Amino acid sequence: MKGTIMERSSDKKRPQKTAAPRPPLPEVDILALNEEGIGVGRLGNREVWVSGALPGEKILFAVEHKGQRRIVGTLKRILQPHPERIPAPCPHARVCQGCPLLVLPYPAQLRFKEERVGNAMKRHPSLAALPIEPILPAPSPLGYRTSAKLVFAKERGRVSLGLYRRGSHDVVDIGACPLHHPLLNRVVAVVKEEVERQNIFVYDENKGRGLLRYLLVRVAPDSARAMVTFVTAERNFRELIHLGKWLQRKVPEVVSVHQNINPKAGNLILGRETLKLFGYPSLTTTVGAIRLRISPTSFFQVNHDQAAAIYALTRRWAALSTEENAIDLYCGIGGIALHLARDAGFVLGIESVEEAVRNARDNAAMNDLQNCIFRAGDAALLMADLVGETPSGGVLTLNPPRGGCDRRVLEAAAKTAPRTLIYVSCDPETLARDLDVLSDLGFRAVTAQPVDMFPQTSHVETVVKLTPKTKR
Repeated sequence: MKGTIMERSSDKKRPQKTAAPRPPLPEVDILALNEEGIGVGRLGNREVWVSGALPGEKILFAVEHKGQRRIVGTLKRILQPHPERIPAPCPHARVCQGCPLLVLPYPAQLRFKEERVGNAMKRHPSLAALPIEPILPAPSPLGYRTSAKLVFAKERGRVSLGLYRRGSHDVVDIGACPLHHPLLNRVVAVVKEEVERQNIFVYDENKGRGLLRYLLVRVAPDSARAMVTFVTAERNFRELIHLGKWLQRKVPEVVSVHQNINPKAGNLILGRETLKLFGYPSLTTTVGAIRLRISPTSFFQVNHDQAAAIYALTRRWAALSTEENAIDLYCGIGGIALHLARDAGFVLGIESVEEAVRNARDNAAMNDLQNCIFRAGDAALLMADLVGETPSGGVLTLNPPRGGCDRRVLEAAAKTAPRTLIYVSCDPETLARDLDVLSDLGFRAVTAQPVDMFPQTSHVETVVKLTPKTKR
């Protein structure tokens, strides 16, 4: 039969559309690592930032963000590798981007950090001749992190528990992170499994609905015990009680379980209210020569070994006698202050976070150190009140957050006229800025000791000893 429906239909078939070919990935030569450990190249008049790329490498990358002066990309292929490049011990390295130096051998990481500290100092003429000691390496470049803050997310019915991808709110489900203490990884795996099993409502930041927002885990490596805090968007005890009990059955090393309630949208992790659900109110651990109780929301260093090294170095440089006093600014839970109190006549610790001050007082009592007083408040205001009230001489220590010290704090610190000033910093650039101010205020930086607190990352701690330029 001619002209059947099938024939007529076939005659009218349209040609299939072919997908447009994808544009080729851009290519760039990596020239250097920036202060964040990110590979930097140049295309035209724009810098190109690619995490995980190393100097001397030729790479292909995918564009994630394009601005007027900078392109941020994701590493896709290495055409010409760095001679020291090693395989990353983590399948999420290119996506997570939290450990940009993971593909460098550890000695090369240390060289990068020493250079970073040196370059920061050389930008200031007053610090150009500062002697910088070889960096103090970490005993364990992997498995050293004793605390973590992880974010919950849910996509396509699957629970993710991990970190935000750099520059976004996409959550990378990291699983067992090679930087985490093994006990910490066990806790994370069990929590994720049980949240999926119970189908607990994970917070959706776009809709502003859900329960679970963040998981905070802290480990005491000396006792192999852990403290867990669930950050939730609302008060909901029933599901957390079941989750906490299951966690303690599966991981009996968990001796403390808390809930922190944060109903506010935004990037702030912790809310104002923290409730104990099970176990002890705090986690006790030994660091250096002292025992410390750490509350769920108090700050403490993630690397116990290197924290102990900094405490010991500060105590040695201070060389206090029982006739001398010390002031510890930004004292936190008292780590430095309590080490100094073992030698000094009297130690005053100042800290803005009231919970940390309560911890510091408890820690002084637990270590039977009765020559300490801790005060909560703004460091600049409290130091201004102290000028003229405290005897000159002795030692003053500074351990500020990453942004460094307010100039008013530095001016008040100089007016107390310590014989030795010790500055513990987690950022070389703000450290150099503050040391330059202290130089104008009459103090000379004598020596600097970098400490690798965070292997596989670009971060570096530095401890600097200063003395008055003229005898007082």
